[in-house]
Amino acid sequence: MIKADGYPTYNFCHVVDDHLMGVTHVVRGNEYLTSTPKYCLLYDAFGWDRPTYVHLPLLMGKDEEGKVSKLSKRHGAVSFQDLVADGYLPEAIVNYIALLGWCPKDTNQEFFTMDELKANFSMEGLSKSPAVFDYEKLKWFNSEYIKKMDEESYNAKALPILDELCQDYIDTKKLAGLLHTRISAFCEIKDQIAFVLNRLDMDSSLYTNKKNKTTPENCKEVLVDCLPLLKAAESWDNDTLFALLKDYAASKEKKAGAVMWAIRIAVARQGITPGGATELMEVFGKGESISRIEQAIAELA
Repeated sequence: MIKADGYPTYNFCHVVDDHLMGVTHVVRGNEYLTSTPKYCLLYDAFGWDRPTYVHLPLLMGKDEEGKVSKLSKRHGAVSFQDLVADGYLPEAIVNYIALLGWCPKDTNQEFFTMDELKANFSMEGLSKSPAVFDYEKLKWFNSEYIKKMDEESYNAKALPILDELCQDYIDTKKLAGLLHTRISAFCEIKDQIAFVLNRLDMDSSLYTNKKNKTTPENCKEVLVDCLPLLKAAESWDNDTLFALLKDYAASKEKKAGAVMWAIRIAVARQGITPGGATELMEVFGKGESISRIEQAIAELA
């Protein structure tokens, strides 16, 4: 119990500390299971009541090759603080981790508040098998929590990121709204708005869409026709722009979807976007939107 340097061993110290602190339950990983008999003998030797020992299965991580081993840094962020820094919400992390190695009885509920976890948790629901920490599952949990955030709480986290990254002419509040249901963690915002921060390299094949029967040629026609209409627009909000383009489509006997496709590709310069043509133009503002459309026309010449 005493080391060569005169200091007591950990096994001895922690038993004394736990007793003096009134510890009644010890919950830890099952890698310490083999040490438990030593602690029990010490408690018995001192004539103290043993605490209740609960040994939990280890958290495992899966590497890129699919090999499962004890969760460590090589699997990604492994501390609560690391996950929060990566853009995960504390309540989503707690909810997900609570379900690792534990299953609530008599309910298929997946989403729990802290009070609900306290009310439902019991040792009987613990699994004896190791649980695998799945980052994709955590992302899903986090995305659902983000979707449920009220506008004020969501903007408090999203707007500082957008305001730091975006030019002054970008309507960051409108952009935040478009991203609200499309991100699974706040760290994804920068990648999601790459097309906003820079004019991406353009591939004319993006104008081709079988559903709307669009081609680079008929999209150029739409852009050339719509450019003066957009320049003349006195209001630059989503509803006004949508009505303007819809009226143009009707006057030319074109599908509204085909017109919106041409404008959206010209403005965003990518196929998948967090909003439609007029929503994106509202985000970019009149000057930047028209400049992007003019560039698109020149590229299609």
